[in-house]
Amino acid sequence: MAKFGSRGLPHHAAPMAPNLKLHIPPRTAPLKTKHSAVSFRCAAADPTSTASSSVLQLQPDKECFGFDDFKQYMASKVAAVNEALDRALPLRHQERLHESMRYSLLAGGKRVRPVLAIAACELMGGDEAAAAPVACAVEMVHAMSLVHDDLPCMDDDDLRRGRPANHVAFGISTALLAGDALLALAFEHVARGCAGGVPAERALRAVAELGNAVGAEGLAAGQVVDLASEGAAVGLATLEYIHVHKTARLLEAAAVCGAIVGGGTDEEVESIRRYARCIGLLFQVVDDVLDVTRTSEQLGKTAGKDLAADKATYPKLMGIDGARAYAAELVASAEAELDRFDAGRAAPLRHLARFIAYRQN
Repeated sequence: MAKFGSRGLPHHAAPMAPNLKLHIPPRTAPLKTKHSAVSFRCAAADPTSTASSSVLQLQPDKECFGFDDFKQYMASKVAAVNEALDRALPLRHQERLHESMRYSLLAGGKRVRPVLAIAACELMGGDEAAAAPVACAVEMVHAMSLVHDDLPCMDDDDLRRGRPANHVAFGISTALLAGDALLALAFEHVARGCAGGVPAERALRAVAELGNAVGAEGLAAGQVVDLASEGAAVGLATLEYIHVHKTARLLEAAAVCGAIVGGGTDEEVESIRRYARCIGLLFQVVDDVLDVTRTSEQLGKTAGKDLAADKATYPKLMGIDGARAYAAELVASAEAELDRFDAGRAAPLRHLARFIAYRQN
């Protein structure tokens, strides 16, 4: 495996988003970014141009860790995750249900969440094998959330990852049950996969963390407020609540579960929680900007749908330039949380934050 190292980026700090506060220990607390020694330039770009390569144009030092090494790391971990997911969900009786589950779980995607779990585990001195059960489980939960999110009673979207949504391909009833089955499989997979390889106390903590991320203090809460906010006058505090719960919470759980099974101390786990909360919100801010600057073909899902549904988004409330500036602050704050760790082990997580900022779909 390639060795990782990292240095800071040129300083040109962006202004903080208003009314967003940082204090993580209560998991539902709002977040405020802060300036740090890790900073960057947010390039001016035509917000309507589809030629722009990413939401943020990060310009690293010449001696900064090579992005090619990170791409190799990602490719290796994604391949391992895909193989593990395929093994975890073989096609068996009932075939129709399993086809529907596999259709969404094995549809590809960036696999950011499972790679985040593996990288956080390795940061704490654990290995890929220890992280594999929670890495797969968090991707199962994510796949469930996408299946349910696309349903007519939720966001009512017919396109996901460039092909028909699950309920379009298999019918609403089968898609609903496939999502339920994926959620159940996630917890079964952690329990069975960690047995014998991870201390029971760590496995139980990971199960509790993942359960909290999905339920009434996580995804479900964010989705309820998101649906209730359609067409309403929503401020930044409510928008942040939605996306801390609906988007950031599962990314946070992925990193925290990885850190837990890797043997991190409570203090180290909480530092990783703060890091992941930042990149979770970063993921959503970037998603919102791409939604209004890219086409459906480029995104692999319906573009402009939030605007059509009159949903609050970061570009709508802050403007595209303000949303880009906030994304830049989130990158800096996330990287600052990694400064306490060994630079080599932390480099994959540092570049994962930049990978999310760079993404084009």
